[in-house]
Amino acid sequence: MIKKGDKVTIMTGKDKGKTGTVETVFPKRDKAIVAGMNIAKRHLKARRQNGKSAIVDVASPIHISNLKKNEK
Repeated sequence: MIKKGDKVTIMTGKDKGKTGTVETVFPKRDKAIVAGMNIAKRHLKARRQNGKSAIVDVASPIHISNLKKNEK
């Protein structure tokens, strides 16, 4: 069982082989967010007439089956 604060290694995907710490776990969706991994760009629209639009980096969740818990 993977919990918040666990050290994990990513087994598949673009970040394969990298290690990180679990920030958030979504047990109903079987996904977790790992700090600094699986980063995606999101385009945000301006919320007001004179506001600014932006492109921000957001951490996307990774399925738990693609994570391996590291032994301490």
